[in-house]
This record gives sequence, C-alpha cells and structure tokens, in this order.
Amino acid sequence: MAMNLRLRDDAVVALRAESERTGLSQQEILRLAVDEHLGISGSVRAPAYPEWVTLPERVYRPVTPALRLPDGLSTADLLDRDDRV
Repeated sequence: MAMNLRLRDDAVVALRAESERTGLSQQEILRLAVDEHLGISGSVRAPAYPEWVTLPERVYRPVTPALRLPDGLSTADLLDRDDRV
C-alpha cells in the first residue's frame, strides 16, 4: 500500500541521519518501525539480489550540482536542439 506521510522537521532530520548511518533507505527504516510497533517485526525480508548486483555503500547521498546554468537557460533548452533527431 502506498501512502503519504508528513513528519515533523526533527523527525525528518533524524530519519535522514539514520539512513546515512545504517545505509538503509528511509522507506525501509519506516517499514521496520511500523512492523516493530505492530509486533510483526519478523515479516520484513531482505531483498534478494543477483550476485552480479553491487549494492551501494550508502543509499542516500546529498548531491551538490557540478554545473550551474546561465540565467534564462534550462535543461529543457539543452535537450531541445536542432541537431537531435
């Protein structure tokens, strides 16, 4: 089931920090917390990945933009070119 969840600002900060600390996604941390609260913590199974899949060291990584576009230019402008087929 999909749902929207609104968290307090301090909970957002704590959830993000826990995700970075553990390497678990924020979604997985919330699933585990709900299962534990409901007493069904044994229901979560680790996902099965093929042996050729390399998991990331950290699930969430803040990104710093490497480039800044000039004012008035958007990424859509870059994609809408005459030389593209």
